[in-house]
Amino acid sequence: MKLRFRNRIALFTALAAAITIGLVFIVVYGVVHITAYKHLDHDIRREKEEVMINLRWVGDSILIEDLPEWEEKEHLRIEVNPTFLQIVDAGGHLLFRSSNLQQDKLLFDPHYSSETFFDSHIGARRIRQGQFPILNEHQTVIGHLSVGISQEESAIVLHNLRNTLWLAFPLVLIALFLAAGFAASRSIAPVQQLIQAASGIRETNIDARLPLPENKDEIYQLATTINELLQRVENGIIREKQFTADASHEMRTPLTAIRGTLEVLLRKQREPARYEEKIRRVIEEVDRLHGMLEQLLQLARLESDKITVRRSPVRLAVFSQAIVQKWDARLREKNMELQLQIPPEAILDTDETLLAIIVDNLLGNAIKYGHSGGHIAWIWQPENAAFIIRDDGPGISPEHLQHIFDRFYRADNSRSSAVRGAGLGLAIAKKLADLLGIRLTVSSTEGAGTDFTLNFP
Repeated sequence: MKLRFRNRIALFTALAAAITIGLVFIVVYGVVHITAYKHLDHDIRREKEEVMINLRWVGDSILIEDLPEWEEKEHLRIEVNPTFLQIVDAGGHLLFRSSNLQQDKLLFDPHYSSETFFDSHIGARRIRQGQFPILNEHQTVIGHLSVGISQEESAIVLHNLRNTLWLAFPLVLIALFLAAGFAASRSIAPVQQLIQAASGIRETNIDARLPLPENKDEIYQLATTINELLQRVENGIIREKQFTADASHEMRTPLTAIRGTLEVLLRKQREPARYEEKIRRVIEEVDRLHGMLEQLLQLARLESDKITVRRSPVRLAVFSQAIVQKWDARLREKNMELQLQIPPEAILDTDETLLAIIVDNLLGNAIKYGHSGGHIAWIWQPENAAFIIRDDGPGISPEHLQHIFDRFYRADNSRSSAVRGAGLGLAIAKKLADLLGIRLTVSSTEGAGTDFTLNFP
């Protein structure tokens, strides 16, 4: 049977209370039981002391003097809380018994050599009995004194207490269950409000948030966490919408150029050179579209956590030379100079393939936006394990700097600019750097250039 959360709280509370109350009841009953028996044993000892004072012995014989104590009413009657006395010799032969015993005898065990207390019976009456050895001047056991006291009153008290506890136990549990259910219902009322508020949030009102309780308790933390989750979901939806819009725009631009070029070629017959020029332009737009699709696929793989990192020692100087050779033609085309300030002993423990993508994107960005005849420097700072890619290009304004790693973001606002690009390279570089545990930062001054810094762990 599946219980509601409120009832489960009440049930678990009642079970915990049942164990606690049960232990308390057992302790209470045990204390009363022990106290009652200690009281009876104390009375038996006091009676034994009074009797022993009036006993005499000669050798192994016990002399019973005329004891007024034995003639008291409590030794003569059997109806109300009587005290029973019995004396036997070392062989167990009866020497004396109080009149209230009539024809009965107290239980005697010859194996007890010291004072002993135990429960016994006289007819249907329950008694508490003490058996005490009688010693002569040589400390030899010459007989035994048995003293019995009725324990009917103690038995009645213990019986009533036991019945009271048994009756109170289920009643207390029922009351606790009802009280715990009411308290749980009041306690989870804020949760019910959160459920009701959360059920009304849809994609159309994703900006809605859960109400925060007045008390800053666990429910407040839960509502805050859910609101933070909703904020992340909203940001993700906004990014996806922006991504779709930007990707559509970026793809539409080369596709429109391709279509326009082909339509121009179809209008009339042209010279072969004109065809070649238009076809080259179409190929450039296709290459641009292909490059953007490759970058989108890289981003998709990064965001799906399907990239495997394979670390190995990488000699930074050799690695940098290989990257520079790849861009040599582009550097010569813009008449730019690249200086490597990297010592041969610089070695990194990282994934060389992924690092190459990062540096390739950063260098491509520096060449793309750098001035013709400009300078690019690669600097290794061993004291803080920093690899700096510095250019003397136009720089980036502060308002653009905080968005420089966003997808499709172009600091030059140049979708119609002569500088081609989709604004994905730096976003890819940042995600790969995070994957490798590298801190990628940027600093820039307008008109003075830009520094991209890779801080390795």
